[in-house]
Amino acid sequence: MEFDVQHNTAEQPVRALVQRSHQGPKDLTLATDHRRPTPGPGEYLIRVGAAGVNFADVMQTHGTYGGGPQAPYVAGFEAAGEIVEIGPDVECPLPLGTHVVGVGPGAFAQYMTMSAADALAVPSGWSDAEALGLVLNWATALSALKPLGEIRTGEVVVVHAAAGGVGQAAVRLARHYGARVIATASPEKHNTVTALGADEVLDSRRPDLAAEITRLTGGVDLVLESVGQATFEASLSVAKPFTGRIVVFGAASGDADLTTHDLIFTHQVQIKGLHIGAMAVAAPAVYQAVLVEIEALIAHGVYPPGTPRVHPLADGPAVLQQLEAGRTQGKLALDPWR
Repeated sequence: MEFDVQHNTAEQPVRALVQRSHQGPKDLTLATDHRRPTPGPGEYLIRVGAAGVNFADVMQTHGTYGGGPQAPYVAGFEAAGEIVEIGPDVECPLPLGTHVVGVGPGAFAQYMTMSAADALAVPSGWSDAEALGLVLNWATALSALKPLGEIRTGEVVVVHAAAGGVGQAAVRLARHYGARVIATASPEKHNTVTALGADEVLDSRRPDLAAEITRLTGGVDLVLESVGQATFEASLSVAKPFTGRIVVFGAASGDADLTTHDLIFTHQVQIKGLHIGAMAVAAPAVYQAVLVEIEALIAHGVYPPGTPRVHPLADGPAVLQQLEAGRTQGKLALDPWR
């Protein structure tokens, strides 16, 4: 009976979360009559085992994510699951039945399409849910630390939003590469971040955040900035002049302003932007090198199987609202079959 559930015919409707407007997660609704997609050239059809929830999903529900979909649309873009159909023009396809993790449109559904070129096999022995984050959270954290952040042993790194999916990966990786880690998070999340190996965990909302980081460090070499407006001035202030790097990959609290005058006369720091999807397209060699390193980190046990909180698909709107309000920790996922 389970086999019948897993392998619906193309004509049978599937469950999906559809965003009806750009008014936020409250307008995300469960549809039970969504048509199963058909893989196009270079694509796999995936039976979704688990879909990752990311802050970019929240931004898309408000229409504020650059290049994001226009409502109405099936939400979600990260998933892991089983290849059940192979589209035309796929070079060296993985066998049917292989479980992969990757990105593509409409991940908050029982079936989705995914670019075959960017799909990675789920590591041996891992479940679909445990593999979530591999091509987004961990790839973003590693890219921010190494090819862009140029982290070196003994340097000091600030990781904002350290209890989130990317933040937790960044704390683990920065410690692995021999850095001293100053993490910021809300107080109720400090124990989680400390357990990951952060040397200091500070309240991200404390008014003297920059002064306290400077007192502890004398200035930092690298800042991973994903909060935006609420922490950006502190990030600029604590980075060492000229040698300090700030890698920006999010703005959860809103956009921050920075002028050329600031960079010349007040904060002479190196600022680098990161969007992992854009990196995969515009700098594929850099992106592929990141994925190769991730595979080595998995093989050496530095990157363990994920432990996401998996919710039923119908809970998706509430999960996104909690994420938007900053009330979540770690990786979040949806199970479209629950």
